[in-house]
Amino acid sequence: MSWFIRKEKGISTPTEMKREAPDGLWYQCPNCKKVMHTREHKLNAYTCVHCNHHEKIGSDAYFAILFDNNQFTELDANMTSADPLKFVDTKPYPERVRTTIAKSGLKDAVRTAYGKMDELDVTIACMDFSFIGGSMGSVVGEKIARAIDHSLKTRTPFLMISKSGGARMMEAGFSLMQMAKTSAKLALLSEAKVPYISLLTDPTTGGVTASYAMLGDFNIAEPGSLIGFAGPRVIRETIGKNLPEGFQSAEFVLEHGFLDFIVDRKDLKDKLASLLKMLQ
Repeated sequence: MSWFIRKEKGISTPTEMKREAPDGLWYQCPNCKKVMHTREHKLNAYTCVHCNHHEKIGSDAYFAILFDNNQFTELDANMTSADPLKFVDTKPYPERVRTTIAKSGLKDAVRTAYGKMDELDVTIACMDFSFIGGSMGSVVGEKIARAIDHSLKTRTPFLMISKSGGARMMEAGFSLMQMAKTSAKLALLSEAKVPYISLLTDPTTGGVTASYAMLGDFNIAEPGSLIGFAGPRVIRETIGKNLPEGFQSAEFVLEHGFLDFIVDRKDLKDKLASLLKMLQ
């Protein structure tokens, strides 16, 4: 029996001639549900061509968008987490880290690198949510601190791209210490008058929001990003009241004075380069 028949057109396609569409060829927007070609989605900086929904992306995509010709030098690429607390929940922490490394291809929840952005020298730290929810552990804090040291040494602007569920519970106090460490490093950056731009993406929550994510000389965000400390459900249950519409969205946070501006990802490189040129 033929797989596809249209007698009036003289079309009869045998089943053995059927061809499946390759996986990953099409992208369906989770917001408007419309479909577009994956290549078109990528060329549009991973934003929907129909509704401008900003898909969550990781460091690979951000580095490709921001660094000229995707050329950069990565810092501390092989740093991985230890197990200071011998933590076990559903599995031992070292096993969880090994599994996540194998699955994500990442060493931890942040990557740091330096290179050129629109011919300007810049140091970038970018978080990856796919590594244990972008949680901030000792490696995240240390890599960010070292990236800030590199900015200080070379006097290059520092860009932090945050995407995190907060502190990593498997490292408990060691994780919380990173809030103070990174904040102290940023104070040194400020004293040296080296620009620091913080980009908050979806989601930026917990200890990350309570430390380096909100300490930028300029705090900016992508449209629709969830930004806050505790999640909306926790806050609602704590105060026993319904929250305003759009609570903790980037637009709500901007309206209440906690952001400087919101930038569309398609314009991100141009806007950042223009800002840094003005600061120079």
